[in-house]
Amino acid sequence: MKILLTGANGYIGMRLLSRLLELGHKVVCVVRDKNRLSIDNRAKTLVDIIEVDFLEDFKPEKIPKDIDVAYYLIHSMTSSISDFDEKEAIAARNFNAYISETHCKQVIYLSGIVNEEKLSKHLSSRKNVEDILYQGNFNLTVLRAGIIVGSGSSSFEIIRDLCEKLPVMITPKWVLTKSQPIAIRDVINFLTGVLGNESTFNQSFDIGGPDVLTYKEMLHQYAKVRGFKNWIFTVPIMTPKLSSYWLYFVTSTSYKLAMNLVDSMKMEVVARDSRLQQLLGLQTHSYQEAIEMAFKRIEQNLVISSWKDSIASGQVQEDLEKYIQVPKYGVLKDVQKLAVKDSKRTLDNIWRIGGDTGWYYGSWLWKIRGFFDKLNGGPGLRRGRTHPDKLFPGDALDFWRVLLADKKGKRLLLFAEMKLPGEAWLEFKIDDKDVLHQIATFRPKGLKGRLYWYSVLPFHYFIFGGMIKNIASA
Repeated sequence: MKILLTGANGYIGMRLLSRLLELGHKVVCVVRDKNRLSIDNRAKTLVDIIEVDFLEDFKPEKIPKDIDVAYYLIHSMTSSISDFDEKEAIAARNFNAYISETHCKQVIYLSGIVNEEKLSKHLSSRKNVEDILYQGNFNLTVLRAGIIVGSGSSSFEIIRDLCEKLPVMITPKWVLTKSQPIAIRDVINFLTGVLGNESTFNQSFDIGGPDVLTYKEMLHQYAKVRGFKNWIFTVPIMTPKLSSYWLYFVTSTSYKLAMNLVDSMKMEVVARDSRLQQLLGLQTHSYQEAIEMAFKRIEQNLVISSWKDSIASGQVQEDLEKYIQVPKYGVLKDVQKLAVKDSKRTLDNIWRIGGDTGWYYGSWLWKIRGFFDKLNGGPGLRRGRTHPDKLFPGDALDFWRVLLADKKGKRLLLFAEMKLPGEAWLEFKIDDKDVLHQIATFRPKGLKGRLYWYSVLPFHYFIFGGMIKNIASA
């Protein structure tokens, strides 16, 4: 089949893409920026990539006509608190317009479980998108899931952060709300199981794992799998806003996502039936099995995708390509150069920078900077990195975003997503004479930006000087 995959750069899309290619399908990936499709060169030869922003006005003939099936994996929950529901509705209507020009027979939409009478804004938006998609001239199959558990998923990473960092927790009462978590592996099995299956046309199905648990029970079971105990005490006085700040500071989530998650955590997300599981003959994994599988992927460095690599997880909500040209005028710079003896080893060190490896010098200073960035509403250092030694354009790298990762050309370019009175770039490149260039560029915004640069200049002297030496010698 020829399949249109929207949201191909997302957490679900990246995993689904791998499975679809394994099954021998021809896949057309739809992304806003084709430079951000984080797959290797071999995989890129197997897919077609087209750029479409579904939030922009409909542009005819952007999508091939000979599409058989399309996956709708678009959402805006992490990009906004106030108007994400409006954005999701616009995207769904534009999607219908694009698909109307094709021969698409089926659209598969991954939504959320919406069985409560009073829904959160997030779940209400998902239901509204479902209603809009049902108006399209195609057969719609809707899969409604609750919490998705897998290496790199936002739910798993939040639970992981809470349990690993806080053995004793004072929590809001929403931790007593029931949910039905499902393993990412099972979600992918359902998504591919309904592909072209006419018995699922024009129907909506709830999907979930075998366990119905409160969030408190999920935190306890995580600790059990990891081999330690945790103590959780609930209080009735924690407001949604305070709960959001609590999640934001303790975990790697963004504040926007934290706000929308807290709003939804007051709703029970429990499947009404298991019709689809019976129809497809699938066996789902328990919550504990899902955690164990996630850690196997992490330990084997096989995490395919992470929610943190979404552009919406950072501060810059626009096309990153505009930042690739580092400005030359009206900027302040720190330039370091050093001849290296082993350019291959040095390049490997550059590609491992950040995350668990750290920044090669003054780790405590980087942590302090990350802490203050978090206090100021930035991402801080908690996002880390998805792969220990692989980088792709668009990846999150602590409080940086990868703009260019050209290992063959020996160049890595990062753009700062920390809260700054200006814009900042950090570049590493090795020239033909085996000289490592490390260039920090800052474009200040007014007097405040210049005062900021000169106030941190003494720290730059030690940090950047020590960093280039350790990268070359590590």
